[in-house]
Amino acid sequence: MVELRAGLVGAGGVAERHAQTLARLDGVRLVAVTDVDAARAEDLAQRHDAQPCPDVDALLDTHGLDAVWVCVPPFAHGPTERAVLEAGLPLFVEKPLSVDLATAEELAALVARSGVVTGTGYHWRCMPGVERAAEVLEGTAVRLAHASWLDKVPPVGWWLRRDLSGGQVLEQATHLLDCLRLLVGEPVHVSASPASTPGRDPALVDQATAATLVFDTGAVATLTATSLLDRKHAACLQLVGDGVLVEVGETETVLDRRGEVERVPDAGVSKERVDAEFCAAVRAGDPAAVRVPYAEALRTHRVGCALVESAATGRPVDLDTGGPVDLDATPR
Repeated sequence: MVELRAGLVGAGGVAERHAQTLARLDGVRLVAVTDVDAARAEDLAQRHDAQPCPDVDALLDTHGLDAVWVCVPPFAHGPTERAVLEAGLPLFVEKPLSVDLATAEELAALVARSGVVTGTGYHWRCMPGVERAAEVLEGTAVRLAHASWLDKVPPVGWWLRRDLSGGQVLEQATHLLDCLRLLVGEPVHVSASPASTPGRDPALVDQATAATLVFDTGAVATLTATSLLDRKHAACLQLVGDGVLVEVGETETVLDRRGEVERVPDAGVSKERVDAEFCAAVRAGDPAAVRVPYAEALRTHRVGCALVESAATGRPVDLDTGGPVDLDATPR
């Protein structure tokens, strides 16, 4: 097997997780790391026998680089992806795609023109429970769904700033939106309301959000999210069809079909699968061999941005997500 040489932009917690996963994959080697914090990049590179680089340009100059993982905060997306695409390299982008919609739309158009293999950090689709849920729900229309993300404030300085993280729905609950799209249908109408907190700095993210979504299948869903707790209490989906209840969680999925209960555990395999499948697609040169390439992730990002817009304006938002994504259109 020819060695796949990986570059990593970012050296935070998520980047470290990808570095550890790549180290476990046969025939894959992390060869270069860069971060705006040079000391952090050097530390991560040293622990994985890779070369620390002062910036993205230096990383892209690394001899024989085969693919690049971009693991940066939401506000930092854009320049790195443009540079990687200009270099013609396969690109893995952690979620969310950006803090706004315009940046993601622009990058999606560049991806389409480049034809490179892309992958994104929507690893929930790689969960065995989500795979099984899709099988069980085949031919059974979901009529009602509830998505819930009840958590703490993540321990990174940028997360509480609305302009840096995009807020909890865009940054965390985007996994739930992606699975709703997979298992229920395409949202066509959304409405979101933030909790009102008197005196709270408007530059900070909402402490809680409640939303409703209507799908092209006729299904309806609710979404609740909060960061007021001291730990993660729930990150889950409940899906209801005729005689079927599916509960998708991070550690287990429970499927109840008219009293016949099936449990599908998840021991974190999804986070390894998402990298392994991207590497396999890079080796094959097949952009279609990835569950959530950039164009598919863009659909989920559009839903998240619509919910953010609705919460900010107090008005519902209609989406046109039923047709193909026009990646050659002028970015909105």
